Amino acid sequence: MKFRLLFLFICIIRLSISIAAERPNILWITSEDNGADLGAYGSKYAHTPALDALAKQSSIYTQAFATAGVCAPARSTIITGMYPPALGSQHMRSRATLPKGIKFYSHYLRAAGYYCTNNSKKDYNLVEPPGAWDESGRKAHWENAPDGKPFFAIFNHTISHESKIRLREKSFPHHVIKDAPVPPYHPDIPETKRDWAQYHANITKLDAIVGENLKELERAGLADDTIVFYYGDHGSGMPRHKRWLWDSGIHIPLLVRVPEKWKNFREVTPGKMTDRLVSFVDLGPTALSLAGIDPPKHMHGKAFLGKFSDGPRQYIHAFRGRMDERYDMVRAVRDDRYKYIRNYNPHQIYGQFIAYMFQTDTTRIWKEMFDQGKLNEVQSAFWKTKPAIEFYDTKNDPHEVNNLALSKGHAEHRDRLAGELNRWQFEIGDLGFLPEGEMHERCGDLTPYELGRDKKKYPLAKIKAAAEKATTATSSSLDELRSMMKDKDSAIRYWGATGCIILGKGAAPAKSDLVALCKDSSADVRSAASQALFMMGEVKIAESTLEAILSEKNPFSRLRAMNVLDYMDESARDAVARIAKVGDPVSIGAYGENYIGNVIRKAAADLGIAQKKKGRKK
Repeated sequence: MKFRLLFLFICIIRLSISIAAERPNILWITSEDNGADLGAYGSKYAHTPALDALAKQSSIYTQAFATAGVCAPARSTIITGMYPPALGSQHMRSRATLPKGIKFYSHYLRAAGYYCTNNSKKDYNLVEPPGAWDESGRKAHWENAPDGKPFFAIFNHTISHESKIRLREKSFPHHVIKDAPVPPYHPDIPETKRDWAQYHANITKLDAIVGENLKELERAGLADDTIVFYYGDHGSGMPRHKRWLWDSGIHIPLLVRVPEKWKNFREVTPGKMTDRLVSFVDLGPTALSLAGIDPPKHMHGKAFLGKFSDGPRQYIHAFRGRMDERYDMVRAVRDDRYKYIRNYNPHQIYGQFIAYMFQTDTTRIWKEMFDQGKLNEVQSAFWKTKPAIEFYDTKNDPHEVNNLALSKGHAEHRDRLAGELNRWQFEIGDLGFLPEGEMHERCGDLTPYELGRDKKKYPLAKIKAAAEKATTATSSSLDELRSMMKDKDSAIRYWGATGCIILGKGAAPAKSDLVALCKDSSADVRSAASQALFMMGEVKIAESTLEAILSEKNPFSRLRAMNVLDYMDESARDAVARIAKVGDPVSIGAYGENYIGNVIRKAAADLGIAQKKKGRKK
């Protein structure tokens, strides 16, 4: 009996090993804030021997894109396989909740028997459902997987992060500073060259770490049993790259090494390039497909490898919401050549002051040179207001500096992509047409995702039409804007007031309507009306309305109001002085970021106002 039990135990072990061997291990190696600046992608300035060697064994994806130009919203996409504007997680460091039935891709892998580890960044922009990982932290490792279990493991490396550009090292082993390539929209000055050289040197450091990850796999004898992905989480940490929807912000490197035993999963022969369009929204479904799991239908992404792989996609979709303390709303759609960008806040400059971004020398000096009139037209564009529509031929204009939105020769492609953006926004239920504070208040007991599917609480077609009208407003639109400002839906009133901001003094006949909105039930409507009134010279009513919002509970509405007060600058000196004495210590971001405090500090510093170090408790 003992021998029979031992024999049965051995058979079970062998069976489990056999089953595990039929499913690949999956290793994801990710890096932060770096675009496709590798030797394998043709960069002559790069020094990336380990990644270039991996590329020779991999499918090299030349058309892979993040859905956002910043980490947290991009990671929100990856972990769910869904677009954040559908989940309410499109803003930087938001904390949206998922409805029941929507999980992380790792939940499905674990349920299928995979041992899942994350080392170690999460930053999902979402409230994490329990049970996502077997291990998550700096000690999480695939080597801890029980015998017989396949693993899915992530190693996330931060050496290439935006903050590391500020190391300001004076020389680099493989990069000569004076030879650093500078894109045409950056000033070609020593400080910018040094920042670019530092960025590339950091990628070389990253390369060595990736090499160690791969050697570790080989030493364990698991290289032939493991599919390896390497990708960056969005474009470089340099200004006009990170946070933006030009290719400089969303084009990423993606290498996928598939061992011989699963060669039928390969996109192309190892070492070859493929121009298949890949979006971050596809990564989760692809991991499931490689593990033999049919991706759930609620996922927006499609698998591009594995048992359940789908046909090539035709379009890439991307989005931009609040970036730290500054509000914005941008949407983009791209095919294999053309890109359409829709700016829903064209009254704002591209380069709004973000405290974290301005710590980089290039950003700060670039802005100073603009203020001093030392830049050419291409270099100056980042510090000016945006057009409502941008359209680029990325083949002939890879830096996206020549806007073809008004080109008759490109009208067919522009309109085709505009139509695709419209289709996508309705398909996912794009929540971006609600101000962030309004979105959370309107949810009630619903999650944002559920709100987006409730046509009574969120009549998307009507609100979107109002936004489209407002952001392309001309003097002939004023009567329609005035009608919108009287609508029963606060979001439509908000867009009506925003249209008046865009018209500026041209909206003066609507002054009485805007004054009425300063008593609106929605704080975001009051903020928009106040900004429009300020532009007409009605400073006092704007100032008092905005200052009153700063005492309300909703932190996102307070942040928007403080942004308008900062925009008012000298005109809001009295209000800023009073606010600076009190401060606003409430954190909004997932890591305790005090975004409202950032704007207060900036506004007070610009006006030479001393601030109280400790504010009231909330």
